[in-house]
Amino acid sequence: MHRIGRKPVRLLSGLVLLALATVAPAQTRRPMTARDLWSLGRVAAPTLSPDGSRVAYTVTRYDLETGKSQSDIWVVPTAGGEAVALTASAGSNSAPAWSPDGRWLAFVSARDGSGPQIYLLPLAGGEARALTKLADGVSGPLVWSADGKKILFTSTVWPERDAQAQRLKRLGEGKSSGRVYDELMVRHWDEWEDGKRSHVFLLDVASRETRDLTPGPYDTPPIGLGSFQDYDLSPEGEELAFVRNTDVPTAVGTGNDIWLISVDGSERRLLTQNDGNDVAPAYSPDGRYLAYLSMERAGFEADRSRLMVYDRRTGQHREVPRGLDRSVEAFVWSADSKNLYFLAQDELYHSVYRVPVSGGPAAHLTRGTYDGAVDMSADGRTLVVARQSVQMPAELFALDGSGKVLRQLTRTNDALLVELALQPAEPFWFEGAGGTRVQAFLVKPPNFDASRKYPAVFLIHGGPQSVWADSWHYRWNANLFAAPGYVAVLVNPRGSTGYGQLLTDEISGDWGGKVYEDLMEGLDHALATYPFLDANRVAAAGASYGGYMINWIEGHTDRFKALVNHDGVYDTRSMYGATEELWFVEWEFKGMPWTNPELYEQWNPARHVENFRTPMLVVHGGLDYRVPLEQGLAAFTALRRKGVPARLLYFPDEGHWVLKPHNAFVWWDTVHEWLGQYLKPTVSGE
Repeated sequence: MHRIGRKPVRLLSGLVLLALATVAPAQTRRPMTARDLWSLGRVAAPTLSPDGSRVAYTVTRYDLETGKSQSDIWVVPTAGGEAVALTASAGSNSAPAWSPDGRWLAFVSARDGSGPQIYLLPLAGGEARALTKLADGVSGPLVWSADGKKILFTSTVWPERDAQAQRLKRLGEGKSSGRVYDELMVRHWDEWEDGKRSHVFLLDVASRETRDLTPGPYDTPPIGLGSFQDYDLSPEGEELAFVRNTDVPTAVGTGNDIWLISVDGSERRLLTQNDGNDVAPAYSPDGRYLAYLSMERAGFEADRSRLMVYDRRTGQHREVPRGLDRSVEAFVWSADSKNLYFLAQDELYHSVYRVPVSGGPAAHLTRGTYDGAVDMSADGRTLVVARQSVQMPAELFALDGSGKVLRQLTRTNDALLVELALQPAEPFWFEGAGGTRVQAFLVKPPNFDASRKYPAVFLIHGGPQSVWADSWHYRWNANLFAAPGYVAVLVNPRGSTGYGQLLTDEISGDWGGKVYEDLMEGLDHALATYPFLDANRVAAAGASYGGYMINWIEGHTDRFKALVNHDGVYDTRSMYGATEELWFVEWEFKGMPWTNPELYEQWNPARHVENFRTPMLVVHGGLDYRVPLEQGLAAFTALRRKGVPARLLYFPDEGHWVLKPHNAFVWWDTVHEWLGQYLKPTVSGE
C-alpha cells in the first residue's frame, strides 16, 4: 500500500534527457520493435486538482513475460517538477477524481481481488481505504458532488421487469450453458449479452451506503455510442443528468438521449428528443447550464457532433459555436461558467478550442498538434493536455489560456524513446475522385537515405468514418510498419473525419467507389512525387473497413505485391446477419439485404473472386463479433481454392483488436514476415 510521504519514483531529470538527446543523434538509433511498443507506459486520464497546482493521471504498463497489465495513478505539479506514483498495488488503479477541497483522491482499484471498487486516498498522508464492496464491482468515471459528500459511479445489476434478463439469470444459476434470447442485441464487440444492466449509483462517502439512481431495464450509460462521461450531478446536488437509449431493440437505433432525474427519485424527465445521438451531459459550475454533445441524424454514428448548451432558466437549447464543420469529441467548463474548452479532430490533428457560452466564434487555441485529452484549472490560467504524435506516445503538457506551451509535465517514456529511430509524419495533399483535395502522409524508415529506393506499405484505416492522424497508435503504428525498411503511406480518403462532414458522409452507400479512387490516386501521387519510393515493391494492409478495402482491392487490381487483411468484411450480405450493431450496416447500405439487395451486392467483395490473384495474409479473432470470424475464413477459403498464395493467422482469444502482448508479438512477426517475403525491405547498409 502507498503512503503519500514515501520516496517519490523519479523520472529522468531534464539535464540527463538533454544529454541523451544530444548524444543519441551522433549514434545510429535502432528501429523500434514490437516489444518496445509494448514496453511503453501509456499515459491517460489527466485531471487537475481544484487549485490547479497538480494533475493526477494514469500510467499503464505491461509485463512482457506474464502479458498482464498494471495501471497506476501518478501526480505531477503543473509548475513543473517530479512525478510521483500514488499507487503501487497489484491490479488496475484508474479513474482518479479529486475531492472538491483537494484533500482526497478517489479512484477505482482491483487491488483486493474482489473486483474493482472505489478507494479514497488522503493526500496529506495515510493509506487508501475502500468505500465500496459491490459484488459486481464498480467503474468510472467518478463524479464528486460539489459539497464533497457523495460520489457518482456505475455498476451492473439484474434489472427487474426484464423477462429476457431474468431468464438469463436463472439459466446462469443452473448447470446448463444454454442461453435464450427473444431480442437483439445478443452480443457486442467480444461478449455475449448476460442480461445485466449498467446503472448509475450514488455513494455516500461518510456512511459508505450506495443507491441505484437509474433503475430499470436499460443500460445507463448505454453500451454503444457513449462518450467520455455520460452522467453528472448538478452543483446543488439535487439533480442527475444521464444518458440512456430506450430504442427497441438497441441494435437498430442510435437514439441515446439525456434524461434528468431528481436524486430523491421523485421526478424524471426526458431532456433531449432529438432522433440522433445525445451524450456527455455536464453542468456548468454555477449550475445555470448543461452542456452536451448531439448528432442530428438517427442511425448514423459518424454524424457531426455538435456542442450544445441547455439553459436551465429559460429551457432553451443552443449550439455553440454554430456551424463549426468539425465534430466536438470532449469538453470542459471554465470555472466561471463563461467558456467551454473543447477538442475536435482537425485534419491530421486534435485541436483545442475555446468558445463563449454567450455565443460567438470559437478561438482555435492549438494547431498542428494532437491533443487527446484536456482539463482546465479553476483560475483559468492553465490547460493540461495529453499530447502525442507519430513519434511520441501521449505525455502531459501545460498550456496557458491562449494555448501556448508552458512546459512538458511528464516524460514517462524518454529513457526508451531516446534509443529508437522514430520518424515524423510528413503530410502531402493531392486531388482525389472528382478533383476533391485529399490529405495523406508518409513515415520514412529508420536511418533513411534519400538516394536509395524503398518499398512502400500502403495503410488503409478502418471505421470507415475514422482518420489516420499524427498520433501514436498502439496497434497500427506507422513507425513499426516502417521499421524493417519500408516507407509507410497513409491516405485519408472519403469517410475520413476532421475534414468537414461532407467528406465523411461521401463513403456511405459507396464503399468501393470514390473512396477507392481516392486511395489509388493518393498512392499514384506518392509514387510520382517521391523518387525514393519503388513502384514495383508496394503492399497494402488494413483492418476492419480497411480489411474490407483489402478484399475489394483483391478483386479490382493486381498492382500490389502482397496484401494484409485484418478482421475485414468479405461478404456484405452475410456480414449483416452476424454483426451486432445493425444500425451501422443499415445506414451504410441504405437498408437491409432484403430491402436494398442491389447496394449490398454492388459493393460485395465476394462477387469478384474470379479476379483474386494477389497473395494475402488474413488475420481474424475468434471473439470478433463486430466483423465475425466467418468473414476472414470465407476470404481465406476463396483465396486457397483459387490457388492464390494465402496465410491465415487466427487468435481464438482476441476480438476486433489484438490486445494481448504475446499475441501482438506474433501478429507483428507474421505481418513483417509476410511483407518481407514479397517486398524485400531496403535496410541501411544493404
